Amino acid sequence: MESDILQWIGYIASAIIAISMTMSSIVKFRVINLIGATLFCIYGILINALPVALLNGFIIIADIYYLVSIFSKKEVFEIMRVRNDNQYLKRFLNFYHDDILRFFPHFTHKPELNTHSFFILRDMTVAGIFLARRVEGEILHVIMDYVKAEYRDFKNGKFIFHRLKHEMIEDGFTRVLTEGHTKLHKRYLKKVGFRQVSEDTFELKLCPGRKVQEKGR
Repeated sequence: MESDILQWIGYIASAIIAISMTMSSIVKFRVINLIGATLFCIYGILINALPVALLNGFIIIADIYYLVSIFSKKEVFEIMRVRNDNQYLKRFLNFYHDDILRFFPHFTHKPELNTHSFFILRDMTVAGIFLARRVEGEILHVIMDYVKAEYRDFKNGKFIFHRLKHEMIEDGFTRVLTEGHTKLHKRYLKKVGFRQVSEDTFELKLCPGRKVQEKGR
């Protein structure tokens, strides 16, 4: 019975390590790999296999080190506004077309309707793209907030919807609306501050009173 439990620990650890190798996001890879390595380390100790325990102990240290480095790293976020008919924008959308449809299955690029089109830069590297349009005067409708796989750690969304909130208010917006059609995208929207108002619609309020106060100064 005890040997069966030990075997299952080994199987589960192996499966978790295998799953970690399929992750395109470096953060997800490190987290899942850390869990698998921890189980393998415990497994090595329980079966008195010192090399297994030591190797996975080293992997645990390495994973923790890189995760701390990732989350403590001071990255420079910038936005690069582009024209709606920008050629690089078109090529970017074409290159990542299949991955974009995983999160935005109904997306069709209609550049003539966009009022906001910009790339999100992280340390001068394009990490994602943001497309939105003004509707009903004070509502910003986000058509797409796409992030490349290796940058899916919620930092892009927090930069856009928190650090740029004041700029959105200055532009006269009081609410941001968008749709979430997949579980992953819905989880992302809730993580960055959106409130689900219907099955697929999410809302972010932008403190509408602030703009009025600033006008009266």
